[in-house]
Amino acid sequence: MINGTMRRMMTFAAVLSALVAAPSLAPAGAGSGDVAEKVLRLPMTTDGPKSLDPIVGSTTYENRCCSQIFDTLVQYKYLKRPFELEPALLAEMPVISEDGKVWHCTLKKGVRFQDDACFPGGKGREIVASDVFYSWKRAADPKYQFKSYWLLEDTIVGLDEFKEAQQQSGSFDYDAPVEGFRLINDHEFELVFKRPVQQFMWKLAMFQLSIVPREAVEKYGDRFNRHPVGSGPFMLENESDWQIGTSLVLKRNPNYRDEFYPSEAMPGDAEAGLTKAAGQKLPIADRIEITFFVESQPMWLKFEAGELDYTTVPETAYEEAFSRRSGNLKRPYEQRGITAHKVPLIDFIFRGFNMEDPLLGGYTNEKRALRKAICLALDWDEMNEAYYNGTALVYDGMIPHGLDGYPEDGHLPNAWRGPDLERARQFLAEAGYPDGQGLPVIDYYTSSGGTSERMAALTARQLAKVNIRINPRLVDFSTLMEAVDNKKAPFFSFAWGSDYPDAENNLALFYGPNEAPKPNHFNYKNAEYDRLYEKIRTMPPGPERTAIYIQMRDMVLEDCPYAGSMARIRHFLVNPWLLNFKPTETFYTWMKYLDVDDSKRPGGSSR
Repeated sequence: MINGTMRRMMTFAAVLSALVAAPSLAPAGAGSGDVAEKVLRLPMTTDGPKSLDPIVGSTTYENRCCSQIFDTLVQYKYLKRPFELEPALLAEMPVISEDGKVWHCTLKKGVRFQDDACFPGGKGREIVASDVFYSWKRAADPKYQFKSYWLLEDTIVGLDEFKEAQQQSGSFDYDAPVEGFRLINDHEFELVFKRPVQQFMWKLAMFQLSIVPREAVEKYGDRFNRHPVGSGPFMLENESDWQIGTSLVLKRNPNYRDEFYPSEAMPGDAEAGLTKAAGQKLPIADRIEITFFVESQPMWLKFEAGELDYTTVPETAYEEAFSRRSGNLKRPYEQRGITAHKVPLIDFIFRGFNMEDPLLGGYTNEKRALRKAICLALDWDEMNEAYYNGTALVYDGMIPHGLDGYPEDGHLPNAWRGPDLERARQFLAEAGYPDGQGLPVIDYYTSSGGTSERMAALTARQLAKVNIRINPRLVDFSTLMEAVDNKKAPFFSFAWGSDYPDAENNLALFYGPNEAPKPNHFNYKNAEYDRLYEKIRTMPPGPERTAIYIQMRDMVLEDCPYAGSMARIRHFLVNPWLLNFKPTETFYTWMKYLDVDDSKRPGGSSR
């Protein structure tokens, strides 16, 4: 146990160490003489994005970065809860035909891509309807490994056939027609669907369906992921502004469309100062400096040193900031003007099994029994207490709290939640490994950094109680995803944050055609499940659809392709100079709304 005095000594020493070792970005206006520039200094855990090309993006970190550079047809309303959508590049929300199969879309006029050498004279041109079709056809291009095609598959009339024809031809013709892409004029187009697809409106807001200019993709080729050209509020001015694994600097896009800070707000927003900027032109900040932190402790220390505008609170620092008993922010932080925000995440934290793995995969009773034994040996409550300060939500199933299909109180009688070591041993014997005899050591992939090493050790210790041994493979997040995408990881862990607030998104994680490298990381296959998934995609919200959600949830529970689940409460601390911040991790277009008051920074002065 560490007493308070010792902790402060360690913290001071660690601050000095971190300030030397951690990546550091130049202060606002350094070397430029532009002291009036508004700069956001924001953190991002992990080593950051692998790519800035939205069509190959899949992680939260790629979403967070691409959402600043590119624009989508619709977006989330910044302050509204529960979440709602509004037009972004569209002039109005799509007008949907009576049968739900035809969506008429109208683009805003005069919206331009950022200036770039790919355009004549280096001047960004206006976005037109054909840009939408081009951008989405990229998902069908094998060059991009179909990483985002799951968003469009079996959805738009003729698109699957277009994809197949392009594959067979050996060369990709972006000018070939797709029946469901109807071009009316430069600003109007129609999407024709095979059947009504309720969730597609949410998908229109997903960063993978951002609109990109063909000229840039063709000019920069594979370098487009390092030289992104978009129409979002910010842009990557120089490729060197992205130091992979270290930092990313984005600059205001002077071509950004006319958009203004919203006036629609929720109760309490005005008191929190979130409505003062209503009507202000976006983006408000001139530059964003994002620093990547594989380890959370340096991020925490930089926040403590006043070098970050906000931070999420690492589990190891929770009791430094909050009272364990009351959950309230401690007085020293309040005295510094820091505010705390607790954001429930639509989160699915799990331990996944590769259903194609020779040892852990498969659908025989013996294979199911082995996976159930592992599930029953794990203690999620201990994990929650040890690494989430007991603030996370442990639940059964793969549908997080707040979505249709979430079990009442989070408990299900047919789940395999542990710890139940006696039943774990019974299933282990049924699997052919009585008391663990003959069971090979299992490779367990998880990301390095933060508390991951200790969490992996805890997982190993819990499983060892029934003589299941694992070999933790601690790798950076990018390597972890490569191993999962290539089906090389037999047992793995990470968190899935729902792309949109509909349980269909979580159920898609087990849809057979979505197998890796698409989001079915478990490579789960069940024909009846797939049939039901295809059915719910056409169904509006209601009791009938919820009943099928529950049926699908329970089918997956029986086959046991994962162990879990848990959802985090994200604790944000915000320094007093960061304005307009309403934290969320459901969408990431919020940086354009942020402002800073430099007079409130340590040693700061008014603009």
